[in-house]
Amino acid sequence: MENNERYKKGLENLEKVDGEGGKSVIDSLAGLSEDVGRYIIEFAFGDVYDRGVLDLKQREMITITSLLSQGDTEPQLNVHINGALNVGLTPEEVIETFIQTIPYVGFPKVLNAINVAKEVFKDRGIDFTKSSKD
Repeated sequence: MENNERYKKGLENLEKVDGEGGKSVIDSLAGLSEDVGRYIIEFAFGDVYDRGVLDLKQREMITITSLLSQGDTEPQLNVHINGALNVGLTPEEVIETFIQTIPYVGFPKVLNAINVAKEVFKDRGIDFTKSSKD
């Protein structure tokens, strides 16, 4: 794929997944490092997100898990939890994804991610309360 095709496809995928949140990230780089924004659009969203095999829901589930496991990524988690919801993950699936990581990354990182998710749900007007009968 030529660079202009990668960029166009990347913008389309960025819009599908992250909507305004993704645009805000790219816009925040203006005048400072447009190249990083171009790399995000062309490589991450034009090349990686456009591959076959995994759908956007699976890709966002992997993304939020990766961000959670790194720690100290709350702004990116915010964007990608919104992205996960945009492509069809439910709030329950987001939280369950985080719970699945507890044995591997520990409670502190999971608690931080859950707090970001709570803010995203609140901002989106999602009333998410899950019983603990599971």
